[in-house]
Amino acid sequence: MAKKAWAAFPHPNKAFHYDGAKLAKAWPALHAGDQEPFPDEKRVALLLRKNAKLGKDAAAIADALQDAWRAFHRGDFEAAYEGGVALKALGASVAIKAGGIHAAYLVDATAAKTERYENLIRLADEAVAMLPDEANSHYRRAFAIGRLSQTISIGKALAQGLAGKVRDALDATLELAPKHAEAHTALGLYHAEIVAKVGAMLAKLTYGANAADAEKHLKQALKLTPESPIAWVEYGNALILLHGDKREDDAAEAFDEAAKLKPRDAMEALDAAWAKAQLE
Repeated sequence: MAKKAWAAFPHPNKAFHYDGAKLAKAWPALHAGDQEPFPDEKRVALLLRKNAKLGKDAAAIADALQDAWRAFHRGDFEAAYEGGVALKALGASVAIKAGGIHAAYLVDATAAKTERYENLIRLADEAVAMLPDEANSHYRRAFAIGRLSQTISIGKALAQGLAGKVRDALDATLELAPKHAEAHTALGLYHAEIVAKVGAMLAKLTYGANAADAEKHLKQALKLTPESPIAWVEYGNALILLHGDKREDDAAEAFDEAAKLKPRDAMEALDAAWAKAQLE
């Protein structure tokens, strides 16, 4: 039986094609949010010295990894995922980001989302074991677990201790990369979601979560990456979680900021389109 193809990215744009040297030139802007180092031969060679089990040919691995990231940025998420998986822990970052963003926006069935995120967690666990000094080994684990928790019941998520796992992974990320904007956004959402789900008192006593820290981390992400749609989107989402109708206008302003930004790649196009849809 043939494998079912992933749903296609619905907003193709030649501006999202970073062929050849274009990728390195655009990299700082494309990865301001996740602080992913550019995977050139020198970078890959450094990682191979950290774990020789990951391969030998740094040049070939670097080329393959750059191609996987090119696929991600142009919206070919399935190719990016498969390219990343083929590179094991070295490709886990692109595989998890591609698989996760695709599932969040382009997979409808909850069961399919859950299965995808469970697979991504396994990839992340391998990356943490093999490359524990890499900030994104931990961040992608937090991302995958956080997304999984949104597809299952609150009771099940709490029983599995998913909140604590997300918090630990985000703390590890920010210890290694203090300016990791996406981790700040995720930690802000962690605080906001816990408060919204269990109430302010229990959130603080049991999970150390509170509204003030939510806004602090979300605003730090906006300061670090003001041109990132997802930073504005999640700020708006957090305002609704924490304050409901009282901050509805502020949340709408945040979504409007996200919708007005010019997307630099497929992920940002999806983020901005989601924000625009909230305003209609």
